[in-house]
Amino acid sequence: MKSTIAFLMTALVAGSVFASDAAPKAAKPDLAKGEASFGAVCAACHAADGNSGTPANPKLAQQHPEYLIKQLQEFKSGKRANAIMSGFASQLSDDDMRNIAYWLSSKTAKPGFAKDKDTVALGERIYRGGIADRQVPACASCHSPNGAGMPSQYPRLSGQHADYTTTQMLAFREGTRKNGAQMNLVAAKMNDREIKAVSDYIAGLR
Repeated sequence: MKSTIAFLMTALVAGSVFASDAAPKAAKPDLAKGEASFGAVCAACHAADGNSGTPANPKLAQQHPEYLIKQLQEFKSGKRANAIMSGFASQLSDDDMRNIAYWLSSKTAKPGFAKDKDTVALGERIYRGGIADRQVPACASCHSPNGAGMPSQYPRLSGQHADYTTTQMLAFREGTRKNGAQMNLVAAKMNDREIKAVSDYIAGLR
């Protein structure tokens, strides 16, 4: 009887160890390492605090970490094509990506502003109401009315450089950016003027 109980206890403990080994918890992001990695690899293009001052390079500060991790993984795998970013991402481990992403999410994004007063009303209409006759949904329905996005689902857009947003929208429309099927469908129904107008409006969202 005692040997049977001992055997069952041993099996139970062994099973518990096996279960814990099978599903390890992800390590807590190391923000200090994230800051160091970002400074070494990313800051030259995206600025020391993630608030890029170059219109062609996106602001990354305060972006949802899940979105940043997904983009870095897809640059590394080639699913999102960009020769420069693929080269940088190839140097990063999964831990590096997580550390960088969570450090960036802790930084405060600097506000931007719309520059084209002639199209800002059009941009606002599209962002808030879409384009009904072409079944273009309102940007706000996924990215929220103030551009804050939705964690784990849709990226923050508020204050993003208009030039960068326009470039990405055109890439979605032309199919050269392939890692966002929903955005491919949306951008395919928009003309250049509409894309530029909504991109400029997004730059001033806060």
